[in-house]
Amino acid sequence: MAVRNVIKIGNQTLRKKSKEVVSFDEELGTLLDDMKKTMIEKNGLGISAVQVGVLRRAIVIDLEDGEYLEIINPEIIKTKGSKVADEGCLSVPGFYCEVKRPKYVMIKAQDRNGETYTFEAEDMTARCICHEIDHLNGILFVDHTKQGQEYRSQVEKNFKAE
Repeated sequence: MAVRNVIKIGNQTLRKKSKEVVSFDEELGTLLDDMKKTMIEKNGLGISAVQVGVLRRAIVIDLEDGEYLEIINPEIIKTKGSKVADEGCLSVPGFYCEVKRPKYVMIKAQDRNGETYTFEAEDMTARCICHEIDHLNGILFVDHTKQGQEYRSQVEKNFKAE
């Protein structure tokens, strides 16, 4: 397992839509293992493959009880309620803002072996899953609020100037 570089806001890779995973092989296993190690090393709660420069629909989530959830090719099946809370992101270091997310989410996904499963989550885990699925679609948490959009605009302007 290796710690990979996390792509930061301003890098256009983060704005691209990730492709479906079709090969459930050793390469995917290595990617998932590296994502987990990177997330732990960087003190994240979740990470998507795009954040380490791989445009594949793969996510790793810290379930807060020493367990980790690998989510491949996720689809949101159902959401309920909503809650506004602070969010941050490994790709947007040092910036936090309040984002409205579902309080409950049910997803359908695949594991590293290609087996399909459903998973239900509430509160922080639901928030994290939705945040990471947004990454797979080229969306950052800063896109959801006026404060975040202003921050994003400034950072991307500075990124282009470099």
